[in-house]
Amino acid sequence: MKTTKASIYDFPTYYDLVFGSDTAAELKFLNECFATYVTGKTKRLFEPACGTGRLLYRLGKQGYEVGGIDLNSKAVSFCNRRLEKYGLKGRAMVGDMSDFVAGRRYCAAFNTINSFRHLPTEEAAMGHLQCVANLLRPGGIYVLGLHLTPTRGEASDEESWSARRGNLAINTHMWPIEKNPRRRQERFGIQFCVYRPTGTLKINDVLELRSYTAKQFSSLLAAVPQLKPVEFFDFHYDLKNPIKVDATTEDIVVVLRRS
Repeated sequence: MKTTKASIYDFPTYYDLVFGSDTAAELKFLNECFATYVTGKTKRLFEPACGTGRLLYRLGKQGYEVGGIDLNSKAVSFCNRRLEKYGLKGRAMVGDMSDFVAGRRYCAAFNTINSFRHLPTEEAAMGHLQCVANLLRPGGIYVLGLHLTPTRGEASDEESWSARRGNLAINTHMWPIEKNPRRRQERFGIQFCVYRPTGTLKINDVLELRSYTAKQFSSLLAAVPQLKPVEFFDFHYDLKNPIKVDATTEDIVVVLRRS
């Protein structure tokens, strides 16, 4: 098996498959959030850290006008090819999600799978939330999902899962390398073992993430008063079962409404 050390984000086809298992549940949940929490009709959607556009193009096919931003140019190109293929309105652009201008107002934004934690500092995180607040129209919402660090109980840090599409199969493993609570820095190893008819490939990468306890995340939200928390959920994406965030909570999806 050939092995390479590279960014998983440089392999859009593989990334799209690996993180696609919850797509149907995410789409259902997002549409329910738009219908329940957005003031007025939802027409335009924006995704910070949109990556391959896994959700974006599907929502575009449902009739929404879409837009997005991501640092990785390969992922953005992959996303835009999809949007063009289906003749959909809107495009993704390359840019920093902590410092961007969307150019127009959107009805809702979303970021569901922990990409927010790639922002390395409090200033970057606040900048991101302010950028989202600026792009949303009043009454619009931001659906933001991330893993929290529990301060009571043990964290579930190691994961393995598999995904298959046709002749392509990928086994993924993710594990903690280092945690620094004082600096709020975490490093995780992630490995794709890719099986193709043309051969096999092992991709090794390291993800560097900022950590948040429930209290730290609450303090961050309070620093951007234009975005008000409306409700919290977990990664089961069940609108009928909101959660109460406490010291044991690990996964949250918060709905923030623009005042």
